[in-house]
This record gives sequence, structure tokens and C-alpha cells, in this order.
Amino acid sequence: MAVIYNPQMPTRLAAHLRGRALLETPALNKGTAFTLLERQALGLDGLLPPAVETVEEQSFRAYKAYLRKPDDLERHIYLRQLQDTNEVLFYRLLLDHIEEMLPIVYTPVVAEACQEFSHIYRRPRGLIISYPLRDQIESLLRNRPNKEVSVIVVTDGERILGIGDQGVGGLGIPIGKLSLYTLIGGVPPAETLPVILDVGTNNEQRLGDPEYLGWRHERITGEAYYDFVDRFVNAVKKELPDTLLQWEDFSKAHARPILDRYRDELVTFNDDIQGTAAVTAGAIFSAVRASGGRLRDQQVVILGAGSAGIGVADSLAEALVADGLSEAEARPRFWLINSGGLLDSGRTDLSEQQRRYAQPAERVGNFTRTLENHQIGLSDVIHKIAGTILVGLSTLPGAFTEPIVREMARKCERPIILPLSNPTSKSEAVPADLLRWTDGRALIATGSPFADVEYRGRKVRVSQCNNVFIFPAMGLAVSATRARRVTDGMFLAAARVLAQHSPALGDPAAPLLPALTALRRAAVEIAFAVAEQAACEGLCVESSRESLRNRIISLQWAPVYQSYL
Repeated sequence: MAVIYNPQMPTRLAAHLRGRALLETPALNKGTAFTLLERQALGLDGLLPPAVETVEEQSFRAYKAYLRKPDDLERHIYLRQLQDTNEVLFYRLLLDHIEEMLPIVYTPVVAEACQEFSHIYRRPRGLIISYPLRDQIESLLRNRPNKEVSVIVVTDGERILGIGDQGVGGLGIPIGKLSLYTLIGGVPPAETLPVILDVGTNNEQRLGDPEYLGWRHERITGEAYYDFVDRFVNAVKKELPDTLLQWEDFSKAHARPILDRYRDELVTFNDDIQGTAAVTAGAIFSAVRASGGRLRDQQVVILGAGSAGIGVADSLAEALVADGLSEAEARPRFWLINSGGLLDSGRTDLSEQQRRYAQPAERVGNFTRTLENHQIGLSDVIHKIAGTILVGLSTLPGAFTEPIVREMARKCERPIILPLSNPTSKSEAVPADLLRWTDGRALIATGSPFADVEYRGRKVRVSQCNNVFIFPAMGLAVSATRARRVTDGMFLAAARVLAQHSPALGDPAAPLLPALTALRRAAVEIAFAVAEQAACEGLCVESSRESLRNRIISLQWAPVYQSYL
């Protein structure tokens, strides 16, 4: 019997496996790192080369193989195959090369991997819960690879990043997200479960692909859809009632209703709404401090008024109130624009959440409107107000044009500009242009990774405003506290601590967010703040600050081989 015990893990993982079966179990396999005594005791003699390697030596060799791959998709496939072979080595390799490999294992390359999911499929990972099996969801959940699960990430594949409906291919998103829960937050990989709710797809390209692996049917909608989601939630409540459930990449029509429906029943959150809001707020808090301004004085323009845009506005509005404004004073400082133009009280097509940010019709009476559809667009807003913060969540590439940015910079000394749409091809602007159009004065963070920019003889590093700064720490905090719910207050606490780790606080020319190499350390501090907030809200058992911090640190799994003897 092979037994793993990692003192940093809350559970004991045992496997009654020997020989080839042990080598084919990624959570237990050590490959050439099995010692000679382990090989003899576990029936591995003759199944491995005679050399015994350390994980450092294995990582070095794996990196050389990675570099031989011809393009980013092939590198993504290589990393996924390594994850399916030897999980400790996979995470050690990512840690050794985190800045280089994070964009490969997740955004932006994961978008292409989702599109090509059916063509690059190798081994099963996670659960695929298809609509035809809706009466068997509890039994499907019992088929999970590991009984103990700390975090589930679930999607229905309808709004994958900025590329839309990918059907069953959307499973690549939960797989990638949970890799980051482990890499950054230290959630043990054996305690993560990626799930896709396969309710069909309306993507004609997928439906017409003879290799498509999902349920070949148009998407289920209406009450049938919500009944299916409800069945899934009830199964989770029965099988895994204390597990953190993260909703990911649902359409704007479904994301907010699902969150509102279940947030008081489960330990759950929507990363596109709350995670995006928290990391954006963290970057903005950093930028405001670096500019020497005050948060309460900002005028915020958001292009994109879907679930993510509303989530960002909600988070910042809460922060403005905490900074001394009343809610009635805070909301008019937000100018949200969607495909129908500026949200104003004269529009009849707004959701309840959008109406909270609708500008009074009389306030925008003298704004210029387009002749063809009578809309107030982004350019009109920027020309009429002294905007200080511009956020892009529109998936409209190039939407932040030179005239718009120059006009903003004319009225604001240090404009804060965040083109956050993913993948890279959907970004509202590129950092090099933003710096050039603002004479280097813009404070920038982007949704996708961009290379350093050379500007007037200096190298400018632009932070990626990536949810990875937030959600792994949330998972670590919930695991440490066994919090009964996840609240907006916990996310705001995370955003404030993220801002405190900003390099720009010491050097206004530095990036707004910490380097990726510091993410695991930052995750501990963010998790600690989240845990304290959960205790303040009465969502977990209170404990001393010292014991809480020690528990968080002790739970952060690390990619280190354990002895089996």
C-alpha cells in the first residue's frame, strides 16, 4: 500500500496501489523520483529507468521538453498531459516558470484550448453533467475522482472569456481555474473538482464538427435550464454541503440570477461578477493612491454593463461609501455604457441592476446622441465629463480610441485606464498606445498579459488585472475558516489587501499589482484578511489572529514529494 501524507494538507491521501497502477495515478506518481527502496516495496522495479531524480531535476528536464513545442497551444497540451501524469511535477514546473507559463495554462491560451477541446482531448478530468442525465446528477457527483472536495468550479460553457459559446469545450475553464487554486492558493489538487453543465450549444461551428464531444443539441433555456441548475445545486448541497462552489463564464442573462438565487444557500460566488470586481477594485485603489488623489473624488466610466461591469461598479460604489460618500452621492459618479449606449433613466431596456446606475435623463439632456440610433456613446461621455477612471469590459477590440484617450488625458493628469477584456484579441486598447496617447501619464492594468513596453528610454511593466490575485486566496480562506457563506464584504477586504501589496505605492512608475512571482505570499495575506472579515460577519468560528494565520499557512499545499515508506 502506498500512502501519501503531506503535513500541509488537511486530509490523508491513501492509495492501495502498486506497480503500473501507481505510476498511472497522477496524484501519487513520482516518476523517476521514487527511491530505490520505494521501487522495491511498491513493485516498481523494472518499470522505471535506474536513475533516481529530484523534483528539481525533473522540472529542468520537463522545461526543456516544453520549450521544444512549436506553439502556445502545443505547450498548453503538454502541460495538461503533465498534469494528467504527475501533479506534483506539474505544479513545481509552473512555480519555477510562473510568469512564462501562467498565460499558457490559463488566459489567453486557454481560450484557444476551449475552442479546440474536442480535437485535443486526451484524458478525462472533472465531471461532465449532460442534460440527458438530469435525473442522475447525484450519482454522477458520487463518481467524482476524490471523495473530499474543497472547491468546485462550474460552468455551462456559454460565455467563455470573450469568445462566447463553446459547449462542452468550456470545461477547459474550470480545469484551468482550479490549477490556479492549487498553484497560488495552495488548495490541494486532490480536493478540486472541475464541472461543466452540458446543456447543449448554439455554436453552429461546434454542432457541425463531427469530432465535437458534447451533447449535440441546441441550448436548453427557460425553466428547463433553471430546473437543471437547481438539480445540480441540490446534489451539491446533499453530497458536498461545505464545499466552495464557484460559478464561471455563465451568460449575463444567467450569471446574476444564479448568484442571487443560491448565494444564501451555499458557500458560493461568481468569479466574473465578484472576483473581477475585487481585482479591478484592488488595481484602482492602487492607482488612486499612486496618483495622489482620493477615491471619493473619482468619476468612473465603464464600457460594458453586463454582470462583470455591474459587479465592478457595485464594488467601487461600496468603497466610495466607505470613503465617506452617501450612496446617493456615490452612484452618480458612475457612467456605464453598453451596446445601447449610456445607461440613463430614459431607457426602457435596463435590468434592475443596471437601473441603479442609470444617469437621470435631465443630467444628460445636452449630451450628443448619434443620429442613427439616438444613443450616447463612450466618446460623448468622455467629452462631456472629467472622467478619471476608464474600465473596459466590453470585448470590443480597439474601443478605447486615440481621440477618446487623448480627451480623457487632457482633463486628467493621471488617467486610470483598464482595458480588461479577454483574450488579448478582445482588449479595448494596448498599453503601448495608451502610454503614447497620454504622454506616459496613464496608470494602466490589462485583462490579458502584455509584454513590457519601451517608452522614452524606460521599460514599463503593465500589470495583468487577473482574477488569480483573488479567487485562490478566497479558496484558501474558506478552507481555513469553514466559512458558511461568501460575501461582498469578504471580496472588498481582499481588494484592499491586494492594493496594499502594490509596487506603485513605493514608486508611482511601478506596476499597479504585485509580480506573479509574489502571488503565493500575497495569497496568504489576502486569505488572512478574508478570514478575518468572515469572522467579523459571524460566518465562522472566531479564533485568535495567530492561530488563524498559522492555519492558513499550514493549509497551503506545496508541490513537494512525500516519502511513501
